[in-house]
Amino acid sequence: MVELVGDIGGTNARFALAQEGDVRPHAIEILRCGDYDNLDDAIRAYMEKVGIDRIKDVCLAVAGPVPSADDPDAQVRMTNNHWRFGLRAIREQFGLRSFKVINDFTAMALGVPHVASEQLVHVCGGPGDPRRARLVIGPGTGLGVSGLVPLRDGWIPLMTEGGHVDFAPTDETEIAILQILKARFGRVSVERILCGQGLLNLYQAHAEIQGVAAPLDAPEKISNAAVNDGDPLARHVLRHFCEILGRTAGNAALTVGSLGGVYLCGGILPRFLDFFLESPFQAAFEDKGRMRPLMEATPVQIVMEPYTGLLGAAEALRNPEV
Repeated sequence: MVELVGDIGGTNARFALAQEGDVRPHAIEILRCGDYDNLDDAIRAYMEKVGIDRIKDVCLAVAGPVPSADDPDAQVRMTNNHWRFGLRAIREQFGLRSFKVINDFTAMALGVPHVASEQLVHVCGGPGDPRRARLVIGPGTGLGVSGLVPLRDGWIPLMTEGGHVDFAPTDETEIAILQILKARFGRVSVERILCGQGLLNLYQAHAEIQGVAAPLDAPEKISNAAVNDGDPLARHVLRHFCEILGRTAGNAALTVGSLGGVYLCGGILPRFLDFFLESPFQAAFEDKGRMRPLMEATPVQIVMEPYTGLLGAAEALRNPEV
């Protein structure tokens, strides 16, 4: 039986097929969300690309809050994407036997246990405790936060919106950054800094504080200038970005009790891996006062597998806890 799985972010929609009983995706295609009016158009385009005319089971991981599975008339409204769709409408349009919608970082969490060891890069920490919860966090179009609570024979994924907690400044510079961003956005969540657009926000705020020009207008330009061009402002900003991520990941690890490990996902960090490994991330992650020994024992790894969300979506189709 052919299953369709998808990982839909603010920019791209990744679709794949999976066989019943197997989480490994195949026939992977990446479609730009902006090229399609809505989800149903994108699914039809994918099915045409891979040459199938019928699907029976679907699981989609989406960037944003998801409705209760008990409400068949619920509508999905994505956070950083113009798509809107109803669960019943999609089920009826494609004649589906089952249709699950889960948060994208819930899918990331479910996919992590299926990621091959060679796709994990150790950042810091000791062996941890495999019987304890795991934290999955990472910057992309937004800041995703999820986790896994172990059962005897599997995992329960945590469905959170942890990227929208308040940004908590720790020094005078960060208080100034908070004031600058507050003037722009009102409330300042940590996602206003720890995502692609957030890196640009941080760059512009630092430039304003230093009274210098901010000529770079895209996050990839900032990371490229920091890593390849030795741009002093860009390097300073990218190091600060990594430091804030370390503190945020450490806070979330303490909250979740994730001695089982912290997994850094998303498309941003692999672009400047060497820079990240030499950044203040580890120092910020471990700087938790009396809890330092716990943080030093917690393993932190970067997930390099580009299709972790698809692995998780396939896992969700057969996980009764989702």
